Amino acid sequence: MADDDVAPRTASAYLDPTYWDERFGKEEHYEWFKDFSHFRHLLAPLLSPSISVLEVGCGNSRLGEELLREGVAGGITCVDLSPVAVQRMRDRLAEQGAEGVDVVVADMLDLPFEGESFDLVIEKGTMDVLFVDSGDPWNPNPETVDSVMKMLEGIHKVLKPEGIFVSITFGQPHFRRRFFEAPGFTWSVEWSTFGDGFHYFFYTLKKGKRSSESNCYQPTLPAAPSINMFHEELESEDYIFRTNVDEL
Repeated sequence: MADDDVAPRTASAYLDPTYWDERFGKEEHYEWFKDFSHFRHLLAPLLSPSISVLEVGCGNSRLGEELLREGVAGGITCVDLSPVAVQRMRDRLAEQGAEGVDVVVADMLDLPFEGESFDLVIEKGTMDVLFVDSGDPWNPNPETVDSVMKMLEGIHKVLKPEGIFVSITFGQPHFRRRFFEAPGFTWSVEWSTFGDGFHYFFYTLKKGKRSSESNCYQPTLPAAPSINMFHEELESEDYIFRTNVDEL
């Protein structure tokens, strides 16, 4: 399926649930921000056979199957807002005879799980959808801020006391740390990069490990510098997360 067959006309369409149902009805597989092989060296050290994992916004990614192959046996739960995506993933797993992955229809802003349910929560490009209509990335509109904080609060809640949240994204630290380090979150914030030429960001947030030095949350960010963040090596649909600050 060609990218033009599934890409929306405007970035704001990514916020419309009906768009995703239509897309997942046509598209077999797509990996936002690279597939597992590109960041395995960063994620594998966080895995063990006994851990329970939640993937938020699984879409038609194959990350769940990759985690099974890595030996995760404590339970893998994949959630997505689209019933179409969920059913197609269930069908795919059944065809493979794969066991150990539970696929659930759920809203990332209202996760239907008890507190302290998971050792590891992963989101790959899911939170970025909330920013497609955010306005100035240095000072997102209040609706975007509310949605991002609601998502993070839900993830913090379902993590076990020493659980880990992994966020894989295009968003750079000067845009994301303000959210990750908000009051009430007890996780430490670290990040690495991966990718050739253009780098994606792999955030590792360890619950209960926050130091006093991390408590630098700011409700707003400094005035935007004159920078241009366009990059020609972004493949296919990842273009929606390019940011040209000069034109804001």
